[in-house]
Amino acid sequence: MPLDVPTAILQRRSIKSFKPDPIAPELLRQLVELTVAAPSSYNIQDWRIIIVADPDQKAALGVACFNQPQIVQAPVNFVFAADIKGGERDISPIIEQGIQTGAWSEGTAAYFKKAVPDFAAAIGDKAREYAIKDAMIAATHATLAAESLGLSTCMMNGWSEEKVKAVIGAENDPDLAIALVLPIGYAAEPRKNPGRMPFEFNVSLDRIDRPYHG
Repeated sequence: MPLDVPTAILQRRSIKSFKPDPIAPELLRQLVELTVAAPSSYNIQDWRIIIVADPDQKAALGVACFNQPQIVQAPVNFVFAADIKGGERDISPIIEQGIQTGAWSEGTAAYFKKAVPDFAAAIGDKAREYAIKDAMIAATHATLAAESLGLSTCMMNGWSEEKVKAVIGAENDPDLAIALVLPIGYAAEPRKNPGRMPFEFNVSLDRIDRPYHG
């Protein structure tokens, strides 16, 4: 049975060593479904998830990630990329789906048709930042979903963006940014909880100078 959300959050650890055991296709699909259920700005879903599973592709991705071994060991890696121009692209499929599911009324759909391009124009140079935030939200969903399904992950921020883009075939796309690389598989090592600082160390109430004590 999948773990409940609180248990998955508390149990999750970054795993640096994976077993070679493959992930069953139906389990991988379930993980993808839970990942893309993540929220995004105006629901534009401006992430691009590239599943790297081919051994040669994993080897190349490992080089792009400074030869960290978990990339090659894990049966799959999710590369979370951010579509910087996501808010400027045709979002009619998203709007049509929202109407079909009953989630959006015609009025809501009309609002989104205007609001999304207005939003994209308003954020200007911050488009990359916003897209990466959305991709990171999806990556967090993937991490916790994987843990709940009996899989382990390692959220990685150590890689060369240019080299990762070349591996996934996006080296000539200036509108794609890399947000995170996520090896996924079955842990080959136990990882104990290293602990967290007391709330008052980094949690505040209303103002940063008012520590929260719980």
